[in-house]
Amino acid sequence: MGSPYLLAHGLGEPVLDAHSTVELPAAGRYRVWVRTRDWVAPWNVEGAPGKFQLLVDGKPLETVFGTEGAEWHWQDGGIVELGAKTTLTLHDLTGFEGRCDAILLSRDLQFTPPDGGRSLAVLRSRLLGWDHEPADGGEYDLVVVGGGVAGTCAAISAARLGLSVALIQDRPVLGGNASSEVRVWPEGKTNLEPYPHVGDLVSELIRSKGSGDGNAKDAQVYDDQRKLDLAKAEPNLKLLLMNRVNAATATDGVVDAVVAQDVRSGRRQQIRGRWFVDATGDGVLGALVGADFEMTTAAHLGASNLWNVGAVEKNEYQLKCLCEDDDPLSLAFTPSDEPAPFPRCPWAVDLSEKSFPGRATGNNKPNLGKLGGWFWESGFDKHPITDMEQVRDQNLRAMYGAWDTLKNVDGQYPNHRLKWSAFIAGKRESRRLLGDVVLSGEDFRNGTPFEDAAFPCTWKLDLHLADPKYDKHEDPFISKAAYGEYDGPYWAPYRCLYSRNIDNLFMVGRDISVNHEALGAVRVMRTCGMMGEVVGMAASICHEHDTQPRDVYINHLDELKALLRTGVGKQ
Repeated sequence: MGSPYLLAHGLGEPVLDAHSTVELPAAGRYRVWVRTRDWVAPWNVEGAPGKFQLLVDGKPLETVFGTEGAEWHWQDGGIVELGAKTTLTLHDLTGFEGRCDAILLSRDLQFTPPDGGRSLAVLRSRLLGWDHEPADGGEYDLVVVGGGVAGTCAAISAARLGLSVALIQDRPVLGGNASSEVRVWPEGKTNLEPYPHVGDLVSELIRSKGSGDGNAKDAQVYDDQRKLDLAKAEPNLKLLLMNRVNAATATDGVVDAVVAQDVRSGRRQQIRGRWFVDATGDGVLGALVGADFEMTTAAHLGASNLWNVGAVEKNEYQLKCLCEDDDPLSLAFTPSDEPAPFPRCPWAVDLSEKSFPGRATGNNKPNLGKLGGWFWESGFDKHPITDMEQVRDQNLRAMYGAWDTLKNVDGQYPNHRLKWSAFIAGKRESRRLLGDVVLSGEDFRNGTPFEDAAFPCTWKLDLHLADPKYDKHEDPFISKAAYGEYDGPYWAPYRCLYSRNIDNLFMVGRDISVNHEALGAVRVMRTCGMMGEVVGMAASICHEHDTQPRDVYINHLDELKALLRTGVGKQ
């Protein structure tokens, strides 16, 4: 859809207003346009749950927004009389995922802005002052794009080995799926022979799993600050949060620079580098510069928006307190007898007469522990990049439909509420960039040895597919795991970690050079973190010898093995 956007993710309770004060060229009559959509329209259901108002200097326009159109478009808000300085307020009406990209005020009352494509991008750039060359963001030895566990480990590893590093991350936190925004607990064994120090840095970034740790827990479990502090402690590392790489340049198969855009201000800067790491998960940088890749387009791993529920708490007001003297994470909460009603959701997935995990059916008792787990997953046959808004929305429709059914049809959990839900989907599979070795499931089963074995894999060949018990729904949203066995640990080769046709491009994480089946074993985050450690080491060898990633394997493999034995940890 071409832009970041605001999302009213209130779990059925309207979110706080969003305000902006603008100075106009002159007072007068303006036509108001709001770029939005009815997010449930693709399913042809009633309700338009994402309703919101636009207030101009405190007065709501007559139009209610978010009520029409399956696609992103400009909804006409009519003509208003504005002063030279005006306060605009977005007022959520439902708490059910209303969304707004932009507000356009036009003195040309007959002007209709383009709804999408190149023409909208040009208009947006011109009106917001982005239609000039990006600012100079500096030059670094290594530029890492993507701040999940893999990218963060790559950046810190290289920085500790003396390289100047830029780490570009489009969220306010590091960790990706392991952050408090998505809340997936990192798996995979580290620190194994013959390289027991591979994984030291992962252990600094992520503590060992405790009894209360797992998926969809409270925010503090994922310790975002720990990851930020570790990155910020490196003097050679420049951290660029809330910046999205959406352009790049390359010459004769060598990446020259990336353009990072601040997702709030829109400010663009060009960041040059000698070597680059694609840690985006989606292979974004690789695709921008023409790297070879594969993508499974049907029956691939889906995406999850984890969620949890909890009892209403007697001192819940402190959760919403903005005062510095009350720390909600330090409080002990006690259940309340106060009822927690939830509205009917006719626009959600209708589960009133269907079974789903956690619902009492047959001999199965109701089970809160089966709500919102990893197997609440959809998008198996959707495009894993361009369809992701709809995939995320289907996950939310399933969540709201299940909770509506439990509360209002079954009469369960009268004192419970939806407590948390990820508004960013936790992805598992999209592009896989191709290297000199494309690791396969057969390699795992056969124990194929590689002389450049660099990081251990211990997770099963864990592939997800729609669970046939539930796949009669309109878009399946419950998965089952199909585990492939192998004798582990299996040490995967370094040659999976650089591009076969872009000379100075490394990759780490779930977009490395594997086939669909092998992805099931390498994609878990502690394993991805070790990939990052290895790439940081390889980048230091490239720097020392002024060479490229492939040459590390051809000419300097013994040096890489020596670094693998030493590790980059501080513990």
